[in-house]
Amino acid sequence: MKDPLFESIRINTLKIKNRINMPAMHLNMARNYEVTDQLVDFYAERARGGAGMITVGYATVDDLSGGPKNIGAHDDTFLPGLTRLAAAITENGARAAVQLNHGGRQMPSMFLGGKKPVAPSALPCKLTRETPRALEREEIQQIVKHFARAARRVKQAGFDAVEVLCAAGYLLSSFLSPLTNQRDDEYGGSTENRMRFGVDLIEAVRNAVGTDFPVIVRMNGNDLMPGGLGRLGMLDFAKTLAKNGCVDALHINIGWHEARVPQITSSVPRAAYAYLARGIREQVNIPVIAAHRINVPSLARDLIADGMCDLVAIGRGLIADPYFPEKAREGREDEIIHCIACAQGCFDHIFKGKPVECLCNPRAGHETENCLEQAARPKRVMVVGGGPAGMSAAAAAADRGHNVTLYEKTGRLGGQLHLAAAPPGREEFTELATDLEKQLAIRGIPVVFEQTVDENLIEKEKPDCVVLATGATPMEPAIPGMEHVHVVQAWDVLGGKTLTGRRVAIIGGGAVGVETALLLADRGTLSGDAVKFLMANTVETPEYLVEISTRGTKEIILIEMIDTIGKDIGKSTRWAMLQELDRRGVKTKVATTALRITENGLTVEHMGKSKEIPADTVVIAAGSNSYNPLQDVLERKGIPFQVVGDAGQVAKAFEAVHQGFAAGKTI
Repeated sequence: MKDPLFESIRINTLKIKNRINMPAMHLNMARNYEVTDQLVDFYAERARGGAGMITVGYATVDDLSGGPKNIGAHDDTFLPGLTRLAAAITENGARAAVQLNHGGRQMPSMFLGGKKPVAPSALPCKLTRETPRALEREEIQQIVKHFARAARRVKQAGFDAVEVLCAAGYLLSSFLSPLTNQRDDEYGGSTENRMRFGVDLIEAVRNAVGTDFPVIVRMNGNDLMPGGLGRLGMLDFAKTLAKNGCVDALHINIGWHEARVPQITSSVPRAAYAYLARGIREQVNIPVIAAHRINVPSLARDLIADGMCDLVAIGRGLIADPYFPEKAREGREDEIIHCIACAQGCFDHIFKGKPVECLCNPRAGHETENCLEQAARPKRVMVVGGGPAGMSAAAAAADRGHNVTLYEKTGRLGGQLHLAAAPPGREEFTELATDLEKQLAIRGIPVVFEQTVDENLIEKEKPDCVVLATGATPMEPAIPGMEHVHVVQAWDVLGGKTLTGRRVAIIGGGAVGVETALLLADRGTLSGDAVKFLMANTVETPEYLVEISTRGTKEIILIEMIDTIGKDIGKSTRWAMLQELDRRGVKTKVATTALRITENGLTVEHMGKSKEIPADTVVIAAGSNSYNPLQDVLERKGIPFQVVGDAGQVAKAFEAVHQGFAAGKTI
């Protein structure tokens, strides 16, 4: 039977070689709206990797629709760059599309040269904390023309299709929603009126590009906004678009950026929102694209084979591994580096104004500069430590042609990735450990387990150079009472090496403390399978199922010295993790110092007052110390070395993988 993932499909007259679509994602790689070499190199690599269609963007339609790091499509001066980008994609085997969008109320004024953002109504935006200016009727009609001109422009540049974004809380979706559209003219009020702007705009785009040029609409399947349009309202919009005849495919998105439901992080189960694509596909007669958290070929294949969708959008999965499609097509699925939905290099970088990178793929965004050339003389390389930094260094050094051996003092590779994977919704970190280990096997790199590297072993092996990736050890703060038997380390809790009592106090509210709290708060709750069984058989009410799915058997309090919980957690995931702490009943105390641990709990100080907190178990999550016992030995022996990951400075997995790659690249 032919693989459904690699069957061709037509959108309008456009034939696409497979069902894998790389969706538009903001990359922060344009400069003053101009296409850069970095952007061209990034997309050319994904085209070579086998994607059927690649959608770039979003691209701007006027000077209020986006910022200078967006791709510009609002003026003919951007045509040369657009043409070069289209050619880079199509000449490397993929179909090329551009997503057009107007940011509306979600564009901060700082990105617009101080100008006010625009919206259907002058209502405050929670995302930007600004109040936009309400558009005049004539301005709305002018924006329709702007979209049409931009669509004609990208067709002229050589792109194969155009996509209009009607999702995420941007301008078009804000017109659809009664939450943000309180107009009393023909663009507000009734559902038909609120749809008018989008329908008129898409008709104008169709007229601009002609009948045989594919027009795709990316729309929400559900906006996830209380009081918003919701799933059924979005279904009505989808049916209106399909009936209208101006749209050739629908690409189903989830949520607004303001929504308080996770959409892209690892806590979202794989393909959790694909049901929305199915619901729309069953009501329309044009191709439907499913999106969000589809990061393995088997899942993508099943979604298509089971009639959930016609194509799958794989975005961050192709950032993590540009050759995901080719590896799947060639039966090398076990060689894929999977996106783990950490958001550290993609979404967190966007918030910092930096170009997108990837925890799992140090070459992402550096496709040309991070090519690994063969070394002039192969060396004997010893890598000490099998965590993410060590494995990344070993693979890069091997790609340079060196003879690499990795030494790991425990019986498995992955290091702290396994601790990061312990809390509910964080299991994908184990996937990265597995993927990195597979990369070592592909390269034939010997791994010596249960081996502590010391001076004698270094003398015996005589390496030309050494990579020290020995990691970190948990910190033991100088708190009186640490010797009590009910005091345990967070690493041991996350690693499943110790049990905890019913009442748990966690000292340290950083990432490790939050992860430990979430792990313990999950104890005694229902599994997903149990919820499905009980709900399908109507054993309990949905309300009670929610309660016993989120409230466990432990009483947990998280204590932090500074005034912020989870300060070292990335912005993309922090809000959701804090929300989960609250949902699960975890108490938090900030600006609170642990004074001493007692037989029955601990004594803390807050605002100059001491208080006793009863606890059956006290968990220490006070941070980590770099562990680097071999540097002095190597310096004394004059052996070249590099220190990577936590062994040099305690940081995140992102830094560990990237530092390891950089070390291996430069040997």
